Amino acid sequence: MNIALLIAGGAGNRMGQDIPKQFMHVDGCPIIIHTMKCFQKHPDIDAIAVVCLNGWETVLQAYANQFVIDKLKWIFPGGETGMESIHNGIYGLKEEGCGDDDLVLVHDSVRPLLSQDIISSNIAICKAYGYAITGIKCREAILESLDGFSSTASIPRDSLIRTQTPQTFRLGNIIEVHEEAKRKGIENSVASCTLIAEVGGREMHIVPGSEKNIKITTVEDLEILKALMHTQKDEWLK
Repeated sequence: MNIALLIAGGAGNRMGQDIPKQFMHVDGCPIIIHTMKCFQKHPDIDAIAVVCLNGWETVLQAYANQFVIDKLKWIFPGGETGMESIHNGIYGLKEEGCGDDDLVLVHDSVRPLLSQDIISSNIAICKAYGYAITGIKCREAILESLDGFSSTASIPRDSLIRTQTPQTFRLGNIIEVHEEAKRKGIENSVASCTLIAEVGGREMHIVPGSEKNIKITTVEDLEILKALMHTQKDEWLK
């Protein structure tokens, strides 16, 4: 079984709005529903699970019903951190009877422009190699700064990857990573890929991402999302 696990446990404080960003509406539809639609229409996704901000579970289910997201099977409680939310999601799937060989596509609930090709590539790469991480080669010049205001050092960009989601694993493998992290005292890694790197001993394979696969964090991101949703590629472009 291929399961999309959407992480929606955060309050979105950096957005500075009255409701969590994943429930903000764009074109008459909550951002999280736009994201869920990407998985709803993909033929190889069997089920959707959401790690939801506490107190918003009923709202989420109501929206899923309204927009006919019938692949939504499970809603799990959010954690205090992203790592804890992912933990709640993968262990929740295990408790619900999902198998160690089931594929789990861990995805930010506020990346609503995920392409079908990226989903397909995540599934294929994970099946072939075990650990699939969506990412893009870094194009910008990178400076290192300890205070955010000054820098005296640059970092070569040729070997740098900007990671996105989905990040895809067999359920048994990602639970094993979390168990090992617990033994090593790792409590707040920022993403599944960084957690795997911190634990060590596993090779991650990169799935080509997209600049359109943006994560909505700020009001500016919201403006970019609206522009991208209403832009079409010119016919003359290859």
